[in-house]
Amino acid sequence: MKPEKKKRQPKTRKQATILQQLAEAPQTLAFRSFRHQCGAICFRLQGDVDVEVLLITSRDTGRWIVPKGWPMKGKTSSQSAAIEAYEEAGVHGKIGKKPVGRYTYLKSLDNGDVVPCVVELYTLEVTKTDEDFKEKGQRQSAWVATDEAARRVREVELKSFLAGFKPRKKGSRLLGPTSNN
Repeated sequence: MKPEKKKRQPKTRKQATILQQLAEAPQTLAFRSFRHQCGAICFRLQGDVDVEVLLITSRDTGRWIVPKGWPMKGKTSSQSAAIEAYEEAGVHGKIGKKPVGRYTYLKSLDNGDVVPCVVELYTLEVTKTDEDFKEKGQRQSAWVATDEAARRVREVELKSFLAGFKPRKKGSRLLGPTSNN
């Protein structure tokens, strides 16, 4: 007589991956509007040509991301991005006023819902790093070359943006990444 096989326990909503949740409820993307977030491409120049980008890990999954968050009441999107960069990574610097790119991703909310988000990206040339900041100890951070940053992040549009990221200057004013055209 064969031993009885153990039955697999069905995954709970929290255990299911984002894609599994979407497969169960495709209306998530079809009928919900995208939520807006503000993100910072924190960078520093190493010498005249080398650029390093700051990546941090997300608190829930540990995947590599750029600092980002929800818009803040009374703040512009670029100001919100700069505040998120400080709170999540302890960096200060010169934030660009205009977005230089955007990417989309699916965000898991605390209640288990999944919502599509568009993250508007602003450059932040880092001039100072603090040892003490709001989310210290909750995330890892790494300064990496742009090609390495592109390899580490999961979101395809962000990968593409980081792979081509080269801040350009007009005089001493940073304008954002160069165009691939």
